Amino acid sequence: MQDAVRYMEVPGTVSEAKSARSDAAIRAEGLVRRFGSHAAVDGVDLAVRPGEIYGFLGPNGAGKSTVVRMLCTLLGPSEGSAWVAGRDVVREPQAVRIRIGVALQEAALDDLQTGRELLRLQGRLFGLTSVQIKQRIAEVLRVVDIGDAVDRRVGTYSGGMKRRLDLAMALIHNPEVLFLDEPTTGLDPASRATVWEEVTRLNHELGMTIFLTTQYLEEADVLAHRVGIINRGKLVTEGAPETLKRSIANDLLVADVVGYDDAEALTRLVRLPGVLSATREGTRIAVQALDGSAVLSPVAITLAETHLEVRSITIRTPSLDDVFMALTGDHIETPV
Repeated sequence: MQDAVRYMEVPGTVSEAKSARSDAAIRAEGLVRRFGSHAAVDGVDLAVRPGEIYGFLGPNGAGKSTVVRMLCTLLGPSEGSAWVAGRDVVREPQAVRIRIGVALQEAALDDLQTGRELLRLQGRLFGLTSVQIKQRIAEVLRVVDIGDAVDRRVGTYSGGMKRRLDLAMALIHNPEVLFLDEPTTGLDPASRATVWEEVTRLNHELGMTIFLTTQYLEEADVLAHRVGIINRGKLVTEGAPETLKRSIANDLLVADVVGYDDAEALTRLVRLPGVLSATREGTRIAVQALDGSAVLSPVAITLAETHLEVRSITIRTPSLDDVFMALTGDHIETPV
């Protein structure tokens, strides 16, 4: 009865607060988590839109997993507030848990059970009926490719297969928001690509909101609609990957050429649409452009027409690591 009173939606109190957060699938305001005197998360503000893939990017120890654990109600914040699927993570943890799916870095899977047995167990834990569980397993397996392995013991699974089963278990109750904490760490490139495909499919086909933490720059760049970059517990920037990259640098084309009569070439290059500058450095001509791919062909043609023999042209595009470097003076450590 006390719980019913606590969460009764009295006008002007809880219901009003939920309405104020309804524009975001995930919202955090001034989120802090201390361990002793150390602030692992230090005043993070977030707003993730419904149906968005939000990439949370940062080096080891930056605070990514601590933020996820607070949003998933596994860890209480020292200060600040957070709402997930319209529910307060501190005041309504159970309401949050039934609305989210979570796949953390370490998948806790019983090697002696089959994938299907674990999916059934997960369904029962969320209160689904036998009929609902059967239906949800069929639906989940259409999205997450486990194949015939679903009826084998988990102990026979590869690392990539275990990750996919963990993802399937996180989806069994059809959550509103899915948290993936470094889902591809330690996987081989083929398994990583498979997980990427499945994350994209979940978002495209189901419109699911996905909060993805990662150390892989390419992963955030490929999957995320927006990224937040965290360093030493603080959110240093956020935005669409392309927007962030363009904010700190333009594409650079470097042509290795033979011939030194380049005055006409440089003059013509800077007149090309999308070219910002052209300079000569020894045997190389460097061209700054808004879109390197778009001007690659015109640049090559111009160099050929001005009688400079082109041995090679490379395009250097800014990366999310460049963004991190510009903002922090350091690099994100990318695992090999």
